[in-house]
Amino acid sequence: MLAVYTFVFSQIFKARWGNLEDEGPLGFAINLFAGLIVFNMISECLTKAPGLVVANPNYVKKVIFPLEVLPCVAVSSALFHALTSLVVLAVFQLIARHGLPLSSLWLPFIWLPLILGCLAATWILASLGVFLRDIGQFIAVLTSIMMFMSPIFYPASALPLNLQPLIAISPISQVIEQTRKVLINGEMPSFLYLLVGFVLSALAAELGLRFFEKSKRAFADVI
Repeated sequence: MLAVYTFVFSQIFKARWGNLEDEGPLGFAINLFAGLIVFNMISECLTKAPGLVVANPNYVKKVIFPLEVLPCVAVSSALFHALTSLVVLAVFQLIARHGLPLSSLWLPFIWLPLILGCLAATWILASLGVFLRDIGQFIAVLTSIMMFMSPIFYPASALPLNLQPLIAISPISQVIEQTRKVLINGEMPSFLYLLVGFVLSALAAELGLRFFEKSKRAFADVI
């Protein structure tokens, strides 16, 4: 899919990223892949979440099991896939630019809000999936919209000025842009993002966990 996206957008639509324009399609692929890694992690969590509890009825009815762990496992699995993709991205970087920027060490701090946000969304959607069985179909459509509304196939700077604020307030867009900033551009991350992102995502994770814990009391009756 990375090869297909790179061919379509860099060769047919002639999309370019200024920071790696000299590398041609490979430079485009690096920027694209960095965005896809973040988005795929979010997408995997969102699409799995609605069926986590419903797919394990024995854990609800017959076995005393901490159901809060199921979303944690789903997020951990998505994170593992993302880390595996980062290895591939590092190889791309070594081929195209013969090294990795020192600013890459900031990536764990940039992804901390991402992980907490995924946990929050997974806990909430896992709860809602028990009561609203069709929510999974809605999430599938939503993730498709999110893919093209996030700066994955294009830099945020390519948007018209009047639309850039809409992208700026999107949490997904912020994580993607900050990931590219440290992994590809070799720049320092936004410390405002690190502070505000951590506080908001930690609060969201706490609220998501509490929502799940209150909702699970009715899981056995519904399932």
